[in-house]
Amino acid sequence: MNDFVRDVDVVVIGAGQAGLSSAYHLKRAGLGFVVLDHAPRPGGAWQFRWPTLTYGRVHGMHALPGMELTGADPLRPSAEVIGEYFDRYERTFGLGVQRPVEVTGVREGEGGRLVVESSAGAWSARALINATGTWDRPFWPRYRGQETFRGRQVHTAGYPGPGAFAGARVVVVGGGTSAVQHLLEIAGVAAETTWVTRRPPVFRDGSFGEAEGRAAVALVEDRVRQGLPPQSVVSVTGLPLNEAVRAGLESGVLDRRPMFDRITPEGVAWADGSEVAADVILWATGFRAAIDHLAPLRLREPGGGIRLEGTRAVRDRRVHLVGYGPSASTIGANRAGGAAVRDIRRLLSREPAAVPA
Repeated sequence: MNDFVRDVDVVVIGAGQAGLSSAYHLKRAGLGFVVLDHAPRPGGAWQFRWPTLTYGRVHGMHALPGMELTGADPLRPSAEVIGEYFDRYERTFGLGVQRPVEVTGVREGEGGRLVVESSAGAWSARALINATGTWDRPFWPRYRGQETFRGRQVHTAGYPGPGAFAGARVVVVGGGTSAVQHLLEIAGVAAETTWVTRRPPVFRDGSFGEAEGRAAVALVEDRVRQGLPPQSVVSVTGLPLNEAVRAGLESGVLDRRPMFDRITPEGVAWADGSEVAADVILWATGFRAAIDHLAPLRLREPGGGIRLEGTRAVRDRRVHLVGYGPSASTIGANRAGGAAVRDIRRLLSREPAAVPA
């Protein structure tokens, strides 16, 4: 092993909620670790959110372990509020996040260790916590005629805010929270909006308590146990029926049409011959887990996902995925970070560190 490979107990990939929670618990456990983050500054995926997503409109943001987020102005952009909070958190607990560092691959090393290769060199680790989330892998569905469309196509990952859609005819595709937020914003400035989803949206009225949360997480866990690609927790809870959503339903902004059959140069068309003209198609179609760098370890199951026991990959007990599947929510990531570190402590206590060659 050459001098350019640095030895450490644990490498954490990603410094969003899942990565910072894991690093906090690693610090408390007294383990040697490094956190590698590809983003230019603190804030995880939040730093890339559109400016009109204010902190008061954020759904389900939970504080990181050991430090509450208090006194935040609900009218400030969430990217600013959470970015500053994450920055303060990293400095308070001395987490030493290294950025911007792009992890390019994780492979088998010598002496039972893993080698994490990156734009900043390589690390040799006894265990790995992958906390890369999904923001870097926006999902773009493919439809017949898509390449012929003369207008703009935008994904939620690049959503610039409602001003960019002023006077435009906009088709919003997707049945999740982001699609609803986009529609409610854009409708006030666009010439026309059309909402298209694969399945009829399900709106959830009333409270969403701990029991409902556990049931939703259990559905996501079941897919992960089967080795299938995880669904988000939000996808199985339904859309919250708040005051703004009620107004959108009453006004017709949230009238939904079934998925179109094809895309034309001028818009979208259905099999029954009906068409809608569009200047913009906004794909609010979600994201997939950003785990391609783990491919050399061959962790995927035939179903396409990584099967987990808790947070530990079934195919490699040294690898933990936090913020994947059932731990993708902010509170889930907090708990999973602690669980992963407890498991890693047990693993490392049974396995003495290999002597570098």
